[in-house]
Amino acid sequence: MRKIALTFALAGLAVALPAQANEALAKKYACLACHAIDKKLVGPAFKDVAAKYRGDKNAEAMLADKVKKGGSGVWGQVPMPPNAAVPQADIQTLVKWVLSTK
Repeated sequence: MRKIALTFALAGLAVALPAQANEALAKKYACLACHAIDKKLVGPAFKDVAAKYRGDKNAEAMLADKVKKGGSGVWGQVPMPPNAAVPQADIQTLVKWVLSTK
């Protein structure tokens, strides 16, 4: 019984650690100054972005481009500034994380 409990605990930790690491990355690049996971701030909630693009095979590339170059009009009048200084690998990680939120 202890082995089963330990297995579930380790599995939960394996799932939670990447999410915490990606949230730390979002904090590092100040994404959370305008976005929250579950509510609209200046920009849309990450869960709303994930819901809007769920099933869109082009979403990851399109959103990575939008994070890098900035954009406006999809979620309202407030533009998202470009994030050209953020490494592309970190942008890809962040976009995958945002698209995985529920």
